[in-house]
Amino acid sequence: MKLDLLAIAAHPDDVELGCAGTLLAHALQGQKVGVIDLTRGELGTRGTAETRAAEAAASTAILGLHARENLGLADGFFENAKPEQLAIIRAIRKYQPEVVLANAFHDRHPDHGRAAKLIADSCFLAGLRKVETLGNDGLPQAAWRPKQVFHFIQDTYQEPTLVVDISAVIQTKIEAIKCFKTQFLAEGKDNEPQTYISSAAFFESVLHRNRMFGKMIGVEYAEGFTTQKVIGIKNFQNLLMTVS
Repeated sequence: MKLDLLAIAAHPDDVELGCAGTLLAHALQGQKVGVIDLTRGELGTRGTAETRAAEAAASTAILGLHARENLGLADGFFENAKPEQLAIIRAIRKYQPEVVLANAFHDRHPDHGRAAKLIADSCFLAGLRKVETLGNDGLPQAAWRPKQVFHFIQDTYQEPTLVVDISAVIQTKIEAIKCFKTQFLAEGKDNEPQTYISSAAFFESVLHRNRMFGKMIGVEYAEGFTTQKVIGIKNFQNLLMTVS
């Protein structure tokens, strides 16, 4: 299945926090959207790989994704090396996305920055026809390079290159985040250790960030992205201008 928009991220729940609203907004416009989780999040302090998989499945249903896969890379220990690159290249060539959304280059969790570089490099390599890969059917895959890679802003603040209006889908994004019950809004609800992300304050900080990005362009909620490439447009009317 060819996708218009493919989000690739280190852990199950990274996409929900960082760019679920953007996926939802594009799906409302009739575009096909999907997610690739690089790891099972097995090193997380709370929950297990199995609970994270169940939570991701619940979120997938809410987001209405056209596809979601987990590549099973080693949480905390994946590298920007040939085996990991080839796994991502196969996924990119399978879904042939026009745009890829990826982790932030700079963030609190070291996996995020490492994943950002790994994903960006893999998107480039996927376009080289002499990098040979086989699909699930055992047949050679055609080279494919996404037109653009955007990196969603995560815990560490960065000045966005662009922001996407998610006001119409913010409640659905919230529902998707809440699917990860072992990770978020879990303070005092079980006997597992409390973490930086399990408190209500962290959850509220995510919404606050979306409100702040929304304010930048005169809407209620938005998600922010950075990019290493120059952004081109065909028509200024396609831009949502900031309210003065």
